[in-house]
Amino acid sequence: MRKILFVDDEQNVLSGLQRLLRPMRSEWEMAFASGGQEALDIMAKRPFDVLVSDMRMPGVDGLTLLNEVMRKYPDVVRIVLSGHASEETAVRLAGTAHQYLAKPCDPGKLKTTIDRAFALRDLLSDASLQQSLAEMKSIPSMPDLYAELVEELNHPDASVRRVGRIISRDPGMTAKLLQLVNSAFFGIPRHISNPSQAANLLGTDTLRSLVLGIEVFSQFKRIDCEGLSLDSLWEHSNKTGTIARQIASAQRATGEVIDDAAMAGILHDVGKLIFAHTLPERYREVLTRARGGDVPLPNAEREMLGATHAEVGAYLLGLWGLPDPIIEAVAFHHCPSKSLGDKFTALTALHVGNVLAHEQGRADDNGAVAELDMAYLAQLGLAERVPAWRDSCREVLNAGGSR
Repeated sequence: MRKILFVDDEQNVLSGLQRLLRPMRSEWEMAFASGGQEALDIMAKRPFDVLVSDMRMPGVDGLTLLNEVMRKYPDVVRIVLSGHASEETAVRLAGTAHQYLAKPCDPGKLKTTIDRAFALRDLLSDASLQQSLAEMKSIPSMPDLYAELVEELNHPDASVRRVGRIISRDPGMTAKLLQLVNSAFFGIPRHISNPSQAANLLGTDTLRSLVLGIEVFSQFKRIDCEGLSLDSLWEHSNKTGTIARQIASAQRATGEVIDDAAMAGILHDVGKLIFAHTLPERYREVLTRARGGDVPLPNAEREMLGATHAEVGAYLLGLWGLPDPIIEAVAFHHCPSKSLGDKFTALTALHVGNVLAHEQGRADDNGAVAELDMAYLAQLGLAERVPAWRDSCREVLNAGGSR
């Protein structure tokens, strides 16, 4: 049974949670603590999967509790439920909490957030990988882009537009920015999947605090994973995002779907960055095996690491609370037939965009070109659209559309 610990110094809040979540007793094993120290005492005696904590508490406050839990029990999913939502709080929690919810929180929203964390764990069954991902505060960025961002933010006339453009070119920075701006602390009623829009909403002062103050972004100092080129991965991710956006636009999708498709394209291979950062030696062996040509890269990843880069990337992005359409697209971009969708979505645009981007560039790490899932496209009634999409992608790339 799933184990969840709720922490709040107000007894009426704990009583309200117990009452609202009573129907979940058949699915969840719940415990309730009236403060940070009591929570740590309880966790020392038995394991938990999820921690849901208030921020402002006497003694051991929420931030101290989260930091201690992150140090002692890094595999626990850390969710903040607080009535003191502010940008300052979000900045302080940026590297500590996985998700942020604001009081009063609809019980359905709370249940969905917790259920989502458990669904992600089902997607990624390897406990050691779950722990490694739960420990990650950021996905390392391209050194050149990181330096460019720092230089821009250090400039007295820093432009939020230029900052947004820099961030949008890097998968790691994009993922972290979207995690923050989609949290309840910023009170935005819709999901944001455009990093330029996200940067504009936060503003240069908040971005300076995040980047220069608490260093919420990180960079690859060097990469010890022979066979994985950061430059090639960056180029492919940006190209895929451009093509996915073009395909969604050609299908006359909504603006939200178009933005989701573009961002899914930028983020679809973050799992490779995660593997290269957390398991460089083992991932080098995976790439070597895949380059032999007999085993596709996702198969080699699953066989040797217990999960694919798509699953690992989707897990972390989901843990950070990014929009569901982006999570689905990243998780199933190699195998869209395994999704439950029956219409054109960001996943469709990403799946096709990824294949077309490989056709326009070098082969994948395993030396093989990714293939379209024609059964999936036929099921959606879109198989005949592929030639037009292919022509459209050539046009946009030849016109310099790749960012």
